[in-house]
Amino acid sequence: MPDRIPSPMTSTDKNENAAAEEPKLLRRDWILLPFLALVTIVVLIAGSEMFARKNFVDAETHLAPCLVLNDISTGVRGIPNSHCWAKGSESTWAEYKFNSCGHRAGVECGPKPEGSYRIVMTGSSIAMGLYVPRDKSIAGLLPAELSQRTGHKVDIYNTSIGAAYGGTPHSISLRFNEITAVKPDLILWILTPWDIDHASGLQPESDYLAALGNAQGGQPEAVSLRASTMHRLAKKMGLESLATALYSELKQFRFRVLLTHYIYKSRSLYVKAYLMNPDDKIGFLKTEWTREWKDDLNQFDGYGAQVVAQAKDAGIPLVAVLIPNRAQAAMISAGEWPQGYDPYKLDDQVRASITSHGGNFIDIFPDFRTVLNPESNFMPVDGHPYEAGHAMLAAMIARHLTEGSVPALKGKAAPNGTQASAK
Repeated sequence: MPDRIPSPMTSTDKNENAAAEEPKLLRRDWILLPFLALVTIVVLIAGSEMFARKNFVDAETHLAPCLVLNDISTGVRGIPNSHCWAKGSESTWAEYKFNSCGHRAGVECGPKPEGSYRIVMTGSSIAMGLYVPRDKSIAGLLPAELSQRTGHKVDIYNTSIGAAYGGTPHSISLRFNEITAVKPDLILWILTPWDIDHASGLQPESDYLAALGNAQGGQPEAVSLRASTMHRLAKKMGLESLATALYSELKQFRFRVLLTHYIYKSRSLYVKAYLMNPDDKIGFLKTEWTREWKDDLNQFDGYGAQVVAQAKDAGIPLVAVLIPNRAQAAMISAGEWPQGYDPYKLDDQVRASITSHGGNFIDIFPDFRTVLNPESNFMPVDGHPYEAGHAMLAAMIARHLTEGSVPALKGKAAPNGTQASAK
């Protein structure tokens, strides 16, 4: 009798056999596998946090020992002959040397060099060159740009104070004698949206006061912690020491900055995210302003009128320029923005304010139409310009200053009789 030939196994039979042969997970595996997944996530976040703390540390408040923070009659100003190092979360370390007049000018305060045309620059953080070496800032780069364009020596003396709410329009009007004391031929006022929003400000930022308190042996952070709900609950539970340690760690957590930094490198994602901020931050970008922003502009107009009048009384011409923020630069370069927004509106309003009081205004906003991805020259999270951003802005400002708005700085003629072209 012939051997029986086995019938072919169906796919259903195979699946049933495989299921029968597949070992079941042990109870410990149901605990171990999620635990391993959790450990992996924790290790990845911890590693990212270590990288962020090394590369995205924020030590801007290291400038506190170089600043006068307790004189409301002038606002924040530099301490004469002081020396500090500081950095932002997205910048490298930068050195800050203040001369005997308390200015990050790169030279001692006093008469201008013989045979030179002196421009005194004033403003807040971008004007001071916050986060960048002085020689890589607008003030450090402009002399060479202007000298090359005009054919004669141009000197820049920088009186700007750009940290802890220094350099507001109000404080500039209060310390205007510092500008006239160095005998300028021209005043260059560098403005930003922040200056319009904080036109009347004189009180220094609390973070700087806290940093100064720590440097002097105080414990302002501990006071802040003791006032918190977390601390009161922890104290009742007998976990006060743990709450203090946790509070300290959370203040140093940098992973969010790292993640946001790389996400915001995308122009489209950045603009969308930025426009989700509340009106008190981004309302100036809208075609219809809230009452708060209208009030801010009115306050700026008042202090702007004072500064222009002080320049007139001193017989010194004044030129103002508004620097766009990162979102404005991106929108202008892209040539498109959502309905209900206008990146040019603040520029138009500031120009109208300055010129209505008799000051001069140079408009660099249209220049961003021809710059490819200008937002890459600004820090994605912080928003201040990198060194490349300062170089870009210095070139734009130099071009406009030498186009004829300031007769003494009119660009030299090229061999063919035209103005010297931009670099």
